[in-house]
Amino acid sequence: MISMNLKRLRKTYRYTQEEVADKIGVSRQAVAKWENGETVPDINNCVALAELYGVVLDDLVNYSEDKEPLGIQPKGKHIFGFVKVGERGQIVIPKKARDIFSISTGDRLLVLGDEAQGIAIVRSEGFLQFAQDLFNAQEIEEEDE
Repeated sequence: MISMNLKRLRKTYRYTQEEVADKIGVSRQAVAKWENGETVPDINNCVALAELYGVVLDDLVNYSEDKEPLGIQPKGKHIFGFVKVGERGQIVIPKKARDIFSISTGDRLLVLGDEAQGIAIVRSEGFLQFAQDLFNAQEIEEEDE
């Protein structure tokens, strides 16, 4: 799996094997052997490769198209798939998203919209705290003037 992932990521980033080798401090031959499945990178090189490509180490090593056909996602970014809008406008947030963001029954979420960019859903508590911090910062700035 890792050999296919390394080759796919390198091609996605349009790096040559030599460029990857230079960036992580190994030989081009080592990169070629990893991509051909002849050898596997050690843990330090895996960490360096995950950082180079901006992916989670687990995805670099274990990702399989059979399980997740959408490709390896950038670290911290997710595609959860499609949801269907019900008759009353309701959607079901996918379980993986609920697990990652610790969303439970009864949680309050804020729905934001930008006609050019789309809809975003954020935890109301975090957003409201952020808004309060902005308001407080504005008040302090006005007092200093």
